[in-house]
Amino acid sequence: MNQDYERYTEADHRMWKQLFERQMQQLPHIASRAYLDGIDKVKFVACHIPHFKRETNPALRALTGWEVYVVPGLIPHREFYTHLYNRQFPATSWLRKPEQIDYLEEPDMFHDTFGHVPLLSNQAFCDFMAHLSEVALKHIDQEEVLQRISRLYWYTVEFGLIRERGALKIYGGGIISSSGESRYCLGDDVPKIDFDLALVLDTPYHIDRYQDHYFVIDSYDQLYESVTGIEPLLEAYLAQQA
Repeated sequence: MNQDYERYTEADHRMWKQLFERQMQQLPHIASRAYLDGIDKVKFVACHIPHFKRETNPALRALTGWEVYVVPGLIPHREFYTHLYNRQFPATSWLRKPEQIDYLEEPDMFHDTFGHVPLLSNQAFCDFMAHLSEVALKHIDQEEVLQRISRLYWYTVEFGLIRERGALKIYGGGIISSSGESRYCLGDDVPKIDFDLALVLDTPYHIDRYQDHYFVIDSYDQLYESVTGIEPLLEAYLAQQA
């Protein structure tokens, strides 16, 4: 699919601007430095929706070899992980309406693009997703195994926290793109758990409300290196089920 940039209306660009500026009022104080640096690296600005072909993808390819790949919406696991394996991040091109500003049943391009794309400028993070997708494709027909892999993606790429200079910061795109969860997740009464691969794989998640807890990594290198431990844990799980 193409982004079909010319179809965006002035109302769409105003919605992007409103969402962008609302998040940038709080993210400089609570988001990961890699994400914040990535905003500039991928040339995101408030005044217009990113143009993937002309702006975003040339910047990403030069930085990490990745690109944004337009999809119509949620796609099957096989297609999703195949794109990641090929260094293509699937993103929708439609933008929410004013009445959807705080809640969507399905991710729009603000979530997919603003939430995720800036961190695609970080090589260790990109390598984590590429290697995770390789593992996922090996087990693509094993639903219970794939569910465990999805938990790792969920608690990191979507809803992960990172410890930077002794402070907790946000890097998960599901949080980054949510005004409410950006504030909620760092609250003192919300459990934060040090990243443990086995525990993450064993922990179910839900999609219809803020998370009950969040996992905290110490670095993106730690996240990348964790991939080497997935296969032994999956093999042990399969052995238990046999």
